Amino acid sequence: MILNQESFPELYAQHKSLVYNVALSYVQNVEDAEEITQDVFVKLFQSIDTFKQQSSLKTWIYRITINKSLDFLKHKKSQKRFFIFGKRSENEYEIENVSNFEHPGVLLENKEKSKLLFEVVNELGENQKTAFILSKMDGLSNPEIATIMEMSISSVESLLFRAKDNLRKKLGNKFEEYRKKK
Repeated sequence: MILNQESFPELYAQHKSLVYNVALSYVQNVEDAEEITQDVFVKLFQSIDTFKQQSSLKTWIYRITINKSLDFLKHKKSQKRFFIFGKRSENEYEIENVSNFEHPGVLLENKEKSKLLFEVVNELGENQKTAFILSKMDGLSNPEIATIMEMSISSVESLLFRAKDNLRKKLGNKFEEYRKKK
């Protein structure tokens, strides 16, 4: 496909699910993921003529989506801080309850476990979270993740190892707390 503004509808049709699913993995809110998806495609439309094809189109789209998602979360976190000091957001409930996310693809009986998993994934650092999401939720290989994150494969492997280790520890603590409540 030749990349230009005329080919944009085809680009959108091919990649809208990928963008939406990546954004949803980060923000865990359907409306926010839709907003990020729109922002990503606006950015793609505006900069499609500047794409240098030094990486694959898919890699470029992943990078933009991840960056927009992380920027969105940073903005939301700063809104939350202002809220603590008295500024009320338009959607106070949503800001306070990010971990109440229920992924549409998760079966009903697994929703409680998935809620706990997403809560713990959200506690990971940015790079660990990104590597984990790309690996475990999007099913990308370590070389693909390395290209998207612009780092070596061994760095990706290290991030994934640390992410899994952190998740194992945090989930162990959460399940212990959960068992004590029952």
